[in-house]
Amino acid sequence: MTTPAATPTAPTPRTPATTPTSAPGYRPGRTLPLRVEALRQWKRRRTLVMGGILVALPFVLIAAFAIGGPGGGGREGRITLMDTATASGANFAATCLFVSAGFLLVVPVALFCGDTVASEASWSSLRYLLAAPVPRSRLLVSKLAVALGYSAAAMVLLPLVALVAGTVAYGWGPLRLPTGGSVPAGDALLRIGIAVVFVFASQLVTAGLAFWLSTRTDAPLGAVGGAVGLTIVGNVLDAVTALGDWRDFLPAHWQFAWIDALQPQLEWGGMVKGTAISVTYALVLFALAFRGFARKDIVS
Repeated sequence: MTTPAATPTAPTPRTPATTPTSAPGYRPGRTLPLRVEALRQWKRRRTLVMGGILVALPFVLIAAFAIGGPGGGGREGRITLMDTATASGANFAATCLFVSAGFLLVVPVALFCGDTVASEASWSSLRYLLAAPVPRSRLLVSKLAVALGYSAAAMVLLPLVALVAGTVAYGWGPLRLPTGGSVPAGDALLRIGIAVVFVFASQLVTAGLAFWLSTRTDAPLGAVGGAVGLTIVGNVLDAVTALGDWRDFLPAHWQFAWIDALQPQLEWGGMVKGTAISVTYALVLFALAFRGFARKDIVS
């Protein structure tokens, strides 16, 4: 007796390997919210100290003017912005911006942008943030946004306090121009606002330098000091007249272009060129920071 031939059966399909999935409810875009990072940075001692310095500066200048009086005229008897500091609150705010834009306002930008990532590495907490897990790009976006926000706040804080303190000390009135004439008080506020916006835009280069260095080193002081030092080098190079037209490509060459906002007729040319150069340099530096950090081996 013969047995029937076995009917061939189709091979059992192989189940493809499953790719690991993230934990339920995990959303990369919700890691390290801006409000959390902003609160963390607000509680830092250096934030409070920097804010205190910016608030104190106008009162220091008011005391100095009370003791010695305003300036006695510029070179060859020309009237300068310092000579009109006590003419009104608007003049005093413009003077505070003038004396601080070259260096003092560089420090908070370098501090907030240079300390933000490097400090996490120095505390050995950076790898734990990434293991949370916080995507690297998300971490940098949160930290950069908060750092730029605090930098912008520093730019606004100084002239705002100066305007209030100057109005109390010297009264509310039109902005007296060093070149002659004056600007009504309402227009003066707009002019000072334009100047503050340009000063912030011109400091984006320092922000880019500090942030890039912050992603390259574990020493916050190195990132902050490096950004300030390179900014000073740019100012020195701008003073070398032998460079000729090459100085036009230096961000430092345009850092006081906001003075054009305090002319009888508002001039935009210098501020537009300075903003374009600063933003271009800053975008390149920010891109380098993101590219380098994405490939960096985080060990701290």
